[in-house]
Amino acid sequence: MKGFKQRAMAIVWPAFLMAGVLEALVFSLVDPGSLRWFGGAALELSATAVYSLAFFAFWAAIIAAGALTQLLGASRDEINSRQFR
Repeated sequence: MKGFKQRAMAIVWPAFLMAGVLEALVFSLVDPGSLRWFGGAALELSATAVYSLAFFAFWAAIIAAGALTQLLGASRDEINSRQFR
């Protein structure tokens, strides 16, 4: 289990940091009050809610990319062994 925890933290912690950087970059250019749904209706969310939802969406996307990178970088034997899980 130690290997899994180390791999998970090697993905989750950098993803957390980069999600913060990505959010700062995006919202330095985009005003959350001017966001609209695809149909044109304004978002009925506060700025804090938009920041929070965007942060978690960015974090999840970066975690998925990191996890896929870990999976693709593992050998067949590592994936089939219990140590990878």
